[in-house]
Amino acid sequence: MIQINLRNKPTNQITQKLSFFTEKNWKTEKQNFAENLSGIFSARKDETFILLEENTVHFLIGLGNEPKNFEMQACAEKFSYQFRKKLKAQPTLLSCENLNDDEIESLARGLYLGTYEYPFKEEHPLFQPEFELVIGSFEPENLERLALKISALCEGQFACMEWLNKPQNFKRVPQISDFLEDVAEKYNLKRTVFNRAKSEEVGLGAFLSVNQGSSQEAAFTILEYQCDKQEAKTVGLVGKCVLFDTGGISIKGSENLHYMKSDMGGATAVIGTLIAAAKNKLPLNLVVILPITDNAVSNTAYIPSDVIKAYNGKTIEVLNTDAEGRMTLADGLSYLSKNYKSDALIDLATLTGSSVRMFGSTCGAYFSNNENLKKSLEKSGYKTNQRVWNLPLWDIWKDDFTSDVADFKNISSKPFGDCIVAGKFLEQFIEGHPNWAHLDIAGVAFGNVQYMKEKGATGYGVQLLLDFLEDFA
Repeated sequence: MIQINLRNKPTNQITQKLSFFTEKNWKTEKQNFAENLSGIFSARKDETFILLEENTVHFLIGLGNEPKNFEMQACAEKFSYQFRKKLKAQPTLLSCENLNDDEIESLARGLYLGTYEYPFKEEHPLFQPEFELVIGSFEPENLERLALKISALCEGQFACMEWLNKPQNFKRVPQISDFLEDVAEKYNLKRTVFNRAKSEEVGLGAFLSVNQGSSQEAAFTILEYQCDKQEAKTVGLVGKCVLFDTGGISIKGSENLHYMKSDMGGATAVIGTLIAAAKNKLPLNLVVILPITDNAVSNTAYIPSDVIKAYNGKTIEVLNTDAEGRMTLADGLSYLSKNYKSDALIDLATLTGSSVRMFGSTCGAYFSNNENLKKSLEKSGYKTNQRVWNLPLWDIWKDDFTSDVADFKNISSKPFGDCIVAGKFLEQFIEGHPNWAHLDIAGVAFGNVQYMKEKGATGYGVQLLLDFLEDFA
């Protein structure tokens, strides 16, 4: 998917150069360029100037004043996309001698992420033959490591974005199952799939209640990545994987209903993370659960007032069939907790409009029962700019979904706080796991993007989780 060749020595083939400058660095470096650039280029954020040097095209790109690493990545990504038709597919010199290794990595990562286009093309024109990073402080083995890290991230994030962007009829259960089978084979993952009959045998009642109205087979999918490190930590990841959400019998309005192909944003973030972690051979183990189904309207669909028995034996009164995500996640969380030992458990979901109304596209809402996990996720969120904001899991919220006819209702009857109610609901299915977090990413997984006129996948969650996993390992 992404071919990267990083070097620390230039070749004679260089005919284009990329130079990134902060406003501070530019003040000292501009004397090395034509004097008449004063007043023309000042290294403001996203400012670009093209300079001809004999047979070489030199792009000067501004990073602004004291940019953070994620801002550098964003500048490089924006430049890469906007100039994709002007840049040639050939060895390219990235000149950034005044930047440290982390900053250089951010720029290189941004340049490659900016090559994403939809529909995805296997052979991107930008930097496809090779991308040369010429920087004296990098030893060859460090360059190889950097190349692997960037290509792993790109492969994972592009897979995340591609599957979230696909039209509904191109990501039905057989298609995504075939893709996951290929991923498992490529990275030597253990893969287990429960179809409808097996899910019923196992007792995945909450998951099956959503699937029962579908014309598609259920695919409760488990993927396991094992590193070669003894006594490595294990992280459990559960991603909401509703391929398309009509709302079921509690059907959604028709306006923007086509965007409900994005209701598997939690799953695509987890899939992207798994691919990147496996390709990069992170020194930890991952157990990933994807309860794959759609939420359809049919004569067999589950109905408001149904009482459903979940995997852990607790019963759920269905008040709204459009609260299907927490049903599938409930069985995913309890199955993972009961059958695997994990040092941390995280679920991600495009779960509630409540979180969108609260935070918009600024950050994801998150909930956790562990202070250390909270701090780690927030640290990774700020570092990657895939931010999260903590909301409470106070027991008083449990009263809002206590049922008269079952253990729980799947929603509250009150018109507020639904993202909190959903988080508190899911807590009832973690089986006492002491290190759990729930991320509601409904407002950030799918939105305004540079590569589409309308909304598209942002890739949110992959870099956040990867950074967290690297630290956790």
